[in-house]
Amino acid sequence: LKVGFVYVSPVGQAGWTYQHDQARQALERSLGAAVRTRYVEAVPEGADAERVMRDLAAEGHQLIFATSFGYLEPALRVAADFPQVKFEHAGGYKTAANLNTYNARFYEGRWLAGWLAGQASRTGVAGYVAGFALPEVVQGINAFTQGLRAANPKGVVRVVWLNTWFDPPKEREAALALIHGGADVLTNHSGSPAVPQTAEEKGVRVIGYQSDMVRFAPTMQLAAVTSDWSGYYTTVARAVQAGQWQPRPMWGGIKDGMVKLDALSPSVPV
Repeated sequence: LKVGFVYVSPVGQAGWTYQHDQARQALERSLGAAVRTRYVEAVPEGADAERVMRDLAAEGHQLIFATSFGYLEPALRVAADFPQVKFEHAGGYKTAANLNTYNARFYEGRWLAGWLAGQASRTGVAGYVAGFALPEVVQGINAFTQGLRAANPKGVVRVVWLNTWFDPPKEREAALALIHGGADVLTNHSGSPAVPQTAEEKGVRVIGYQSDMVRFAPTMQLAAVTSDWSGYYTTVARAVQAGQWQPRPMWGGIKDGMVKLDALSPSVPV
């Protein structure tokens, strides 16, 4: 089985794309010689994504994972032209006969992260660096805010929008603006480790997102809301191999092992 992966940012050492690539590697370990994978990283949403997916399909990949929200329309167009190929799109809201969608209930981890932030903050202000104002991102901000206010009813969450998923200098600039505005706990919905790195540099607590960011914030990370796609990717590949794949949207959470509040700092009371 040839499986293709399309990534919106470089794989790097942590973050959204890194977690998807960890799952790709887990898929290879699980299925061994029965599967061969290929990934293309740093693919912009739009025409480039369509070209990459079209190339993967033409090269004989029978299963393609499109791992960014803005890949949905390109994936639908390519799927229509390659009905024998199965497509899986992360975060989408449309399906087709050969295109499925999947996502994780990140809000479950975000609520817990917000509660921790509310407990840890001395100023009562948390800063949130966010990519785009998409439903999933807004949902995460709302859940984080509810968690924070469960710990501190007067707590405030301030948001800086990036209008990009991956731009380390811009992510750092947003984190600094939030710190200067009084935030003493940070979190983010963006693709690089820039926010945890900035928090570590400035002595501000941070809650990592997607990956454990402790290597970037060894003294300041409180915890991390992490994702694990490996079980899902392996299950989907096996279903394609067995001829049992169907477009059934998946939305997994903490109970499914797709979302975790992980890497708790020793300073967090258990």
